Amino acid sequence: MEVINDISRDVVNLFRILQRHFQQLLDVLKWQVCSRAEFERLVQVDPDTLTDLERAARFLYLQRAAFGGHAVKQHFGVDFNGGARFNLTKLVPMLEDVHERLAGVLIERLPYAECIKRYDSRPGTLFYCDPPYWGCTDDYGKNIFSPADFQALRDLLEGLQGRFILSINDKPEIREIFNGFEIEEVTLNYRLSGKVTPARELVISGP
Repeated sequence: MEVINDISRDVVNLFRILQRHFQQLLDVLKWQVCSRAEFERLVQVDPDTLTDLERAARFLYLQRAAFGGHAVKQHFGVDFNGGARFNLTKLVPMLEDVHERLAGVLIERLPYAECIKRYDSRPGTLFYCDPPYWGCTDDYGKNIFSPADFQALRDLLEGLQGRFILSINDKPEIREIFNGFEIEEVTLNYRLSGKVTPARELVISGP
């Protein structure tokens, strides 16, 4: 059994649409024009007034076209070293891969603690945890994940029947909180508006 969980209504809705209504989503997206005016229009649209299909298309468009891909306080992004950020020709193969990957996957929208407790039923269970980066918890909205949640998550993971893998930015506070678990450093590059910046993250696993 495979489960994917996210507290964001927009993320979960997009996954469900990609899983069940993939072709209909492409039919909506093919009429989207990548422009600042269209971006700013969609930012002002209340997603609760849209159908699930329209909501998924709006969310995907804004995430692709926004500077840095932020979920809140979005601004139209321009990559001077590349083409338009929303390019359906490049996007369709990626969406096809996600559609195929989601086949047979159970999609949940639960608080992280409730999800872990519900599915931690046997020693062979593996959780992949992807919390917000330390110092970036407000990037996904207010009161969704606070600095105190890192300690709460750590305490929850310590008592697992199964195992976990967690990826996070490399910060002293994170190393202190998750001390006692296996911590591996990995190097990678962040790309933002064509600029590549070397970075280091942590892959934490246990128990």
